[in-house]
Amino acid sequence: MELYLDLISPPCRSVFLFAKVLQIPFDFKLVKLSAGQQYTEEFGRISSIRKVPVMKEGSFILTESVAILKFLAQKHASSAGDHWYPADLQQQARVNEYLSWQHLNLRIHGSRVFLLRTLYPLIMGSEVPEDKMDAAVENLTQSVNLLEEKFLQDKAFIVGDKVSLADLVAVIELMQPIGTGLNVLEGHPRLIAWRERVKQEVGKKLFDEAHESVMKVNSLPQEMQRSSHLQALIPKFQKVFNW
Repeated sequence: MELYLDLISPPCRSVFLFAKVLQIPFDFKLVKLSAGQQYTEEFGRISSIRKVPVMKEGSFILTESVAILKFLAQKHASSAGDHWYPADLQQQARVNEYLSWQHLNLRIHGSRVFLLRTLYPLIMGSEVPEDKMDAAVENLTQSVNLLEEKFLQDKAFIVGDKVSLADLVAVIELMQPIGTGLNVLEGHPRLIAWRERVKQEVGKKLFDEAHESVMKVNSLPQEMQRSSHLQALIPKFQKVFNW
């Protein structure tokens, strides 16, 4: 199995960590997003979507992190246990509920804060407007509150007493703004304790390894400045910042 990844990306980290936790052998194929490698002709032959992660197993190619996670969980349920993606229909529905919700909530708002705090000055040539940053942080804060109040509540994990794909995806998205220095868990002791439980389930050493690049994200603008693809990347990021 080949996994095309860049660990600066939360969906890539979720797939990387899950494959590692399940001890699935794979070849790590780095697609460096800051260098625009997703737009190369070579990667285009793997995926016309030009996004990571991508899983390739023989002639079978699968895109979209949630689809990859569910595929791996179901394929390896006998060895990994089915708590990651439960066979019980109601528990499985709870995992699906979170995974469906997070795309336009915790994921998108965390990513916006991340990009504003790391790349906006490089791409736009100015500091982030205060109102734009305040709105992004407010939206992210609302999503963090919903994660705690609706999905986690007083449980050990999102689906109950066992860790699932919902927990893995959620905690990884939270690490994106944290990597920029914005501690979105401040004032949320239940979420802090939950994060530690998820890290224990994954393995703290492995968790920290997967997040090494995002915790050094201050070097990202310098990396992009050195990229020969920067001029091609700027218009794509400008569209993002002009939402």
